[in-house]
Amino acid sequence: MAHILVIEDEADIRQVLEYNLRQAGHEVSVAERGEAGLALARQRRPDLVLLDLMLPDISGLDVCRTIKGDSHLRGTAVIMLTARGSEIDRVVGFELGADDYVTKPFSVRELLLRVQAVLRRSQGRSEDDASPVSFGRLRIDHGAHRAWVDGTEIPLTALEMKLLWTLYQRRGRVQSRGTLLDDVWEASPENNTRTVDTHVKRLREKLGAAGDYVETVRGVGYRFASDPGDGR
Repeated sequence: MAHILVIEDEADIRQVLEYNLRQAGHEVSVAERGEAGLALARQRRPDLVLLDLMLPDISGLDVCRTIKGDSHLRGTAVIMLTARGSEIDRVVGFELGADDYVTKPFSVRELLLRVQAVLRRSQGRSEDDASPVSFGRLRIDHGAHRAWVDGTEIPLTALEMKLLWTLYQRRGRVQSRGTLLDDVWEASPENNTRTVDTHVKRLREKLGAAGDYVETVRGVGYRFASDPGDGR
């Protein structure tokens, strides 16, 4: 059983979600405004937030940004609910660290399956994030969303951390742009893969002296060095 917070201003949708999530065995809290939802989250951290983007007081994107930027709430999974389904909206949501994106109207059954999938991934992350890891000049504390190069902390967005952690966990193995787009952005590999190139370039710049650990495999994609000495 998970504790799920629903932040949704449409009463009928809120009631349907609350009823079906409870039927699925989850504990549910509800809020119809962003600030009220954040207050509930701070009182007791939920395992997952179902977050409407179009709220009457503050934007759901701002709510997501606050959750992912709060050291106490950062581990909370977020599924965004919105009537807007354009690629740019999804990209912005994933940039802020959202775990999934569901467009209205949606199938309740499909949404429940997505909730279970995100909770499983979140649980898997929490087990993997038990302690920081070191790799040459780089140190990563994924659970705390922090990274250091030569002892100096570097600022990473939620998406940059997800990209770095995905590459690190698969070090030594080539990751195609399509695979990264699917696994990090959770977007179709058919979408524009230049998004991946742009973010890898930015990540390398931030990593500085450790940027060479992220290798380009020409014509294929990217690979994190299998050994720190390979990236120098």
